[in-house]
Amino acid sequence: MVIELPPALVEAATAIRAALLIQRWYRQYVAHLEMRRRYTWNIFQSIEYAGQQDQIKLYVFFSFLLEHFTQASSESKLINHIHREKEICPDAEWEREFCYKSIDVPESYSGPRLTFPVTFSAVSKLVEAFRHKHKLHARYVLQLLGETWRLLKILPNINHISTCSSKEITICGDLHGQLEDLLLIFYKNGLPSPEKPYVFNGDFVDRGKHSLEILLILFGFLLLYPNDVHLNRGNHEDHIVNLRYGFTKEVLEKYRIHGKKILKLLQKIFSSLPLAALIDKKVLVVHGGISNTTDLNIIAKLDRHKYVSTLRPPKSSRHLQHKMWWTNNSESERRPRVYSLTHQSSCQGQRHDLPRRSLHNQPKSSQLNWSLEKELKKRRRLAGFNQRYGEIQKCDSNSDPERGETTDVDEEEWKQIVDLLWSDPMPQNGCIPNEVRGGGCCWGPDVTADVLGRHKLQLLIRSHECKQDGYEFCHNRRVLTIFSASNYYEVGSNRGAYIRLGPDLIPHLIQYQAGRACRELTLRQSVGWAERSALRALREQLFIHKSELIAAFKELDPSHTGTISVGNWVRGIESVLKLCLPWRVLRSQLVSCTQQGLVNYPQWIGELSINEPKLEICDTSILETLYKNHSNLEAIFRIIDTDQSGLISLEEFRQTWKLLSAHLKTEISDEAIAHLAQSIDFNKDGSIDINEFMEAFRLVDIPSRH
Repeated sequence: MVIELPPALVEAATAIRAALLIQRWYRQYVAHLEMRRRYTWNIFQSIEYAGQQDQIKLYVFFSFLLEHFTQASSESKLINHIHREKEICPDAEWEREFCYKSIDVPESYSGPRLTFPVTFSAVSKLVEAFRHKHKLHARYVLQLLGETWRLLKILPNINHISTCSSKEITICGDLHGQLEDLLLIFYKNGLPSPEKPYVFNGDFVDRGKHSLEILLILFGFLLLYPNDVHLNRGNHEDHIVNLRYGFTKEVLEKYRIHGKKILKLLQKIFSSLPLAALIDKKVLVVHGGISNTTDLNIIAKLDRHKYVSTLRPPKSSRHLQHKMWWTNNSESERRPRVYSLTHQSSCQGQRHDLPRRSLHNQPKSSQLNWSLEKELKKRRRLAGFNQRYGEIQKCDSNSDPERGETTDVDEEEWKQIVDLLWSDPMPQNGCIPNEVRGGGCCWGPDVTADVLGRHKLQLLIRSHECKQDGYEFCHNRRVLTIFSASNYYEVGSNRGAYIRLGPDLIPHLIQYQAGRACRELTLRQSVGWAERSALRALREQLFIHKSELIAAFKELDPSHTGTISVGNWVRGIESVLKLCLPWRVLRSQLVSCTQQGLVNYPQWIGELSINEPKLEICDTSILETLYKNHSNLEAIFRIIDTDQSGLISLEEFRQTWKLLSAHLKTEISDEAIAHLAQSIDFNKDGSIDINEFMEAFRLVDIPSRH
């Protein structure tokens, strides 16, 4: 017996089935988008953190040379100015060294003019001038920076801030030179004032194109409202980090005559920035985070001004670190991406699974063994220097500070600062050195509970990590990460956010996305744009490691068939790049086709879509070295360019390559270096333009057909 349903009921059932089908399709679509968004994010972060490790490894190399070679040696003279603490004049000589009065402002200058003490009108005009891409005259820049330093040097290490019933405090995270984000925050939230206090939580500079403008705006408001604008130091407020990530280059391009003086003055300012802010004695605001040894009483009393670069460890432990770094690296080993200053370990996927050593987490030893001296001789030979080297002194933990040595107290202070500026939270209990970045630690919820409990705090606000939504809670909502640079990796890659914190100390989060074009993108367009950019960056990494990849694949192809399984393809890539990425998921984006589950790796390597510079280089190995170490090479160039002219001589170019080859433990012949120099000395004047050289060898991605 067939029961015939009423037409209305049939239509309703059909509509429900259609709705369920659409719902299932939509959920699959959203899940697929989320998967793409997550692996895109993983690619961006893995490459970013690998770059930070490269920065630290290069700095270790320079510190190693300076520690163990005589001051009269050629390499020590060549790079001694990387540690510029001695170049910064004592306070008593301040006016003479950085005097702005001799700099005239021409009548034709149409930009903003500053008078001191600064006024709200002057700072507002400065904001508007920067909004319209005008430049502040160097005289006013130096004058503003000088006044800022005078104020900062008398501030405490921890700023104590209080709320009242009518006042909310706004807390901003990393800005990284993205002026558009700062202007959008001011538009949405209002300019700083006694009624609208702000805390800016470090990393004002690097990566973006308007770092100096952001600093000048923030310093202007700091001078105007010293009790209502608070600036914390971030890990990028460091002249060594600035060499790699763009701020040094930005200042020198904008102020060619007075740029070097501005940079030296900024070193003084960066070391004078407070380290933390404490709101109502309940909410701690620091840039990076904490560790199991974090002690606010020690932090409040230490001398922050002497740490011009927080990357530089105390002298008493530095030589031990270099010993371990040199002796633990054999030339036959492939260096993993997960790396600390002094120790290598294999990458096991998750950072909490790794045996960790970091910037300051080193075993103690009282002796340097003979292998270090042999290594020193070898490094000097590779770098093209003579074999005379100074005697390595045995370190005494009770060294005399008056002789320029560092005491145990100094080392403990340095550890406290590094932890505040470099650390990241992790979901597991414990506290382990942060090898992903190479500095600070990764701390768990138990450490959060302990440190906040000891200091009677209820919330830790930190920045330092880009988050897709601009913020993220963790550790039972007792740690809040805030990141204010939207579109950080690529247009549409992430939102920015800031916090409003009232007397109830409950954080209210405001999100935004700078750029009209970005706000008009659909979710699919936004994910697609970011994904293409991430895959471009990943293909570049694959391309510059192609020789190592081929060698790894050949080891996995003992029959020399030219094909390997997808599993071996994944193992080969990870063994070389050490990025801990989901390579199986990414395979369809990177490999055009497979035959019976096999990858033809010579064909795949040949299909990597990268444009190479059209220069005739006789030695392909030097070309690959350049690709792999593009950022390191630029950092060395800028260190060697002592007069900040943007030009280096052919001899300095040779010394640069010798230093790099010594750092990488590779042999690069003088003939290959000379040929490279001649090929890029376009006007044959005996000097090389740094910017032109780096741009000439920048890899350009070809639109992929995958």
